[in-house]
Order: sequence, then C-alpha cells, then structure tokens
Amino acid sequence: MMPDSHNIIDTSLEVLYEDNHLIIVNKGTSDLVQGDRTGDVTLPDRVKQYLKDAYAKAGNVFLGVTHRLDRPVSGAVAFAKTSKALARMNTMFAEHQVEKIYWAIVCGCPKEEEGTLEHYLVRDGQKNKSFAHDKMVKDAKRAVLHYRTLAKGDRYTLLEVRLETGRHHQIRCQLATIGCPIKGDLKYGSPRSNPDGGIDLHARSLRFIHPVSKKEIYITAPVPNSNLWQVLTKDIVGN
Repeated sequence: MMPDSHNIIDTSLEVLYEDNHLIIVNKGTSDLVQGDRTGDVTLPDRVKQYLKDAYAKAGNVFLGVTHRLDRPVSGAVAFAKTSKALARMNTMFAEHQVEKIYWAIVCGCPKEEEGTLEHYLVRDGQKNKSFAHDKMVKDAKRAVLHYRTLAKGDRYTLLEVRLETGRHHQIRCQLATIGCPIKGDLKYGSPRSNPDGGIDLHARSLRFIHPVSKKEIYITAPVPNSNLWQVLTKDIVGN
C-alpha cells in the first residue's frame, strides 16, 4: 500500500521508488546519510518521519541504511523498510551485486574520452582524505573505476563513472589525480566551491535484483537543478 497523497508529508523529500521492503530517495547535497558532529537532522531521520506521516504509523519506524554517499554528493540512496531486505541488500552491496552509476562534472577534461583508472589509495583519517599512488604502498587499497565522456562545455566535462571497487572518496580522489577534480570539491583541488557547499558528483542510477521479489530494479535520480547540470545534460535522454 502506497502513501495517501492527501496526507501532509515532507514534500521536499524526493522519493524515486517505494514498495513494502525498500524506499529509494534522491539525496540533496546537504543531506547527511549518517549522523556527524554537526548534529544536523539526517536523511534517514527524514525518511523515517515521511513513513510515519505517510502511513500514520505509531511508535518507531524501522529503516535500515544499505549504503552511503558523502554529504556533498547528491543522488540515489536506497533504504530498507524491513530487516529481511536490509540483510540481503547489505550482502548485495558488499558483494558488488548492485550496479551504481555516477555522473560527475569535472574541471577541464581527461586526456582520453573514456578509460579505466587504477590507483592504490591510502586514507588519512585525520584529514578525512584519500591519497592516490601508482603502486602498492603500506596500508593502500586497490581502486578501479571506468569512465566515459558524456558532454563537454567550455571549462567543464560531464563524465559517467562506474565503480569496480568502493573506496573512501574513490571517485573524487582518482579524478583529481588525473587533473580533473570534481567541480566544487575544494578538498581535491577544485579552484572554487559551489554556492550550496556541495560538489558536482551525482549518484545517477542503481540497478539490482530486488532482495525479496527477485525482479530487476532500475532507478535513475534526476540531476540537480543548477544551470550547469541542466546545460550539460540537456541532450541526454531522460536527464
């Protein structure tokens, strides 16, 4: 049973998909998937409130986090509404059975229109930053991604990124390493920040086999409303 559209619910929450076991929302660049020292309201808190209001639920609402996006990143995030779905989705993400596609607006453009990047990343916990190396070094983890160019502007390029591994700040670090930091990402070399404090990295789509129904689920998240996103994606179907 889906929510009654006449109920007063959080209209700013963009629900991309919902059934009895899962809910997928389009995260904004200011949303926290996991609480931090700021104490700001988290996206799971908002989704729980949405479910509570939409279904007039009394008491606590179960909601499980299946994966995370960095705070300044936008796009599709999946949550589990049942413990069965949570356990199975956690396993699927851990075993790379979920296809995640990202779109990134980067400064400049890569030398090649498409390619594969392989680095060895070392995470600095104090700086909350990863550093890339060409060869294995102490405490490094192998990181592989595949990219292709979708559109080009005068100063920026829109890339599609497919992750083969899932490392801390992997996309941000690897693209910066080839001289193409993500727009707005000061931490990794972008010359200036974005007005909303976010970066132009967007979790564009999720594709996976539903943990309960076993049907294929494919969800795309509309890109942010900024002028640059709209210009670079205007010729791409279903943006």
